[in-house]
Amino acid sequence: MRFFLELAFYLILIEGVLCIHQVSWLPCQLRDEQASVNDKGRNDTQLVHREAALQFGQKGDTPVDPEVITFLVTGSKLDLRQYLQGVEAEQLKCEIWRFSTTGIHVRWPVKGEQEYSRWYTCNLRHTKGLFNVTSFLRQASEQPPSGEPDHLSWPLIEDREILTTTVAMITKTLSPSVTAALGSKQRLHCQFAVDHKSPQVTVEWHRYHRGSFFSHNSHTGQTKGSGVELMSLINGDASFTVPHTDISSEGKYVCSVSVNPLSISMDIYLHIEESPRVSLNVGPTLYLQEGEEQKVICLAENYYPRDVDVVWNSEDLSASAQRVGGSRSKVLHNHVHSSHKNNQDNTYSLSAFFYLKASSRDSGKQFTCNVSHQSLREPISQSFILVVTGPNLWVVFIGVDIFLLVALYKLLPRLCSGRRRSARRLPY
Repeated sequence: MRFFLELAFYLILIEGVLCIHQVSWLPCQLRDEQASVNDKGRNDTQLVHREAALQFGQKGDTPVDPEVITFLVTGSKLDLRQYLQGVEAEQLKCEIWRFSTTGIHVRWPVKGEQEYSRWYTCNLRHTKGLFNVTSFLRQASEQPPSGEPDHLSWPLIEDREILTTTVAMITKTLSPSVTAALGSKQRLHCQFAVDHKSPQVTVEWHRYHRGSFFSHNSHTGQTKGSGVELMSLINGDASFTVPHTDISSEGKYVCSVSVNPLSISMDIYLHIEESPRVSLNVGPTLYLQEGEEQKVICLAENYYPRDVDVVWNSEDLSASAQRVGGSRSKVLHNHVHSSHKNNQDNTYSLSAFFYLKASSRDSGKQFTCNVSHQSLREPISQSFILVVTGPNLWVVFIGVDIFLLVALYKLLPRLCSGRRRSARRLPY
């Protein structure tokens, strides 16, 4: 029994390892920079897109695609594939570009490696926006820096060259784009890892065009701002929590992680969406007399962002319409939209109205207001049924009575004068 339990354990362990390491290589785009001197003696840098491959293995491995540039990622304390669990290669977009240290040389504290480094940034983005992973690839070099800006003296990369690298630093976000409702609590995910112990890390959060609102330096222990749990930073979790979202919370947030001479910034977009509240100024059934007119209003309130679509439809639900071929919904083109109203909380409201003149042929019809907004999976609908009645009989009776009274009032003097004339003609 113990043998079978151990066998099952090792099978599960092997399956987990295979799941973690299922991505063995990825096609990539190398965004290379080539510097030159123009006719005026000025330095020009040209961006060149080149075919490349990110391949995981050991030093000396044969390239999977020998026709392209190969970035061979060999073993280190950081395994980039652990950050890609459960993802197929077809779901990833890979980009690599050179990283400039602006001519500054800082020895990377890894034992047994050569003194100098050439740096490359590798970005792996999920095609459906589920995560972004950015890492630094370190290529060991015996060549010291030239002392001038390194983008002017980068060595040429040949078309089929193999560059043996290790992963020195990784950042990841599971929330590259986040949608939140008003008044909600939102966590913006940002994690990092470095390939050596006790790195001197600086973590900073800032808003695009609004400046920094949090920073922490592990070397000095100095912290400014709030929203990031300091105990979590020890384990590489630099996530920021927005305690209460409002319209001003919307925008681009940037999580920056720096270990000299490296620095990575990840953009995280927070979008605010608030669904509209929809109401009508009439009840579920609207009773009107023949020829009577009613202003019908559909009100969409407190939605964000501003784009909204309000459409009125009418549909004949009568039995005769069903016999003819089923009810058909028709769009009403005579309705009018008001201008957008900007509310105090920076949400919007809008109304769509039309004037309904009662006609017996419209009795039994259902009128529906459909409101579409990007925060809704399907439109919100509000309806009422029109019932048209004939002339009020009490009004008719009262009218007849009034007519008779007026006629009697005008005839009464004549009747009285006739009776007096008849009395004078009597012989007594």
